[in-house]
Amino acid sequence: MKDLNNKVAVVTGAGSGIGRSLARALAARGCRLAISDVNETGLAETAAELKEAEVRSYRLDVSDRDAIYAHAEEVVRDFGQVNLVINNAGVALSASVREMTDEDFKWIMDIDFWGVAHGSRAFLPHLIASGDGHLVNISSVFGLIGVPKQSAYNAAKFAVRGFTESLRQEMKLEGQPVAVSCVHPGGIRTNIANSARMGKSENGAAQRKGFDKLAMTTPDKAAETILKGILRDESRILVGPDAWGIDAINRLLGSAYQPLVERFSRNNLYI
Repeated sequence: MKDLNNKVAVVTGAGSGIGRSLARALAARGCRLAISDVNETGLAETAAELKEAEVRSYRLDVSDRDAIYAHAEEVVRDFGQVNLVINNAGVALSASVREMTDEDFKWIMDIDFWGVAHGSRAFLPHLIASGDGHLVNISSVFGLIGVPKQSAYNAAKFAVRGFTESLRQEMKLEGQPVAVSCVHPGGIRTNIANSARMGKSENGAAQRKGFDKLAMTTPDKAAETILKGILRDESRILVGPDAWGIDAINRLLGSAYQPLVERFSRNNLYI
């Protein structure tokens, strides 16, 4: 995909953050947009910013497998085709393995992993049918390294990475007209930390304040980086200088990166 003009783009989690910025950036490049979110108020605000574009809004809970498949069919009926799908919707959870509840573990996996997996599978036949498709799944730098108190988030984001990298290879081996990219954002100045669930002993206010200090990249900058990666058909799209640094440390040190993370966590997470 070398040109986004007049392409039909699907963006989940478009009610805020990176999703909203992606919708704006895609509209500026002439895309026809199918945007969705579980937050209808935020979604309406995004749509209101895109008055000059062809855009349809859909309430979608990505933890609902049947709703995702129905959404894919609805988008094709409304637009006639789908060229680009960005599975962006996601949530966060900070809790130790010992304190994490089964409910919270299931909640984050249903959204952050199964939402991506079902979104990929539901739209894949339509991306193939377009003859010029691109699937983009949002992982995280926590899909590259493990971090204390992020075991569930790590599990989801590592799973997204493995699923997406495998699918990219399948598309190439099968000769299908679909490119696949996995995105690893670093700290992005979004509301994800403020809306995160916390374990019962977590100091949520302190952790959120710490995240705000570490968030180095704006959502608009993240969106531009992602779109550049799409147009270059990059398999792995790193977003932000911290993402590049973490990727480099992981490649250089392998599992020996863990003492560095432990030292950082002792000062910033165990508070």
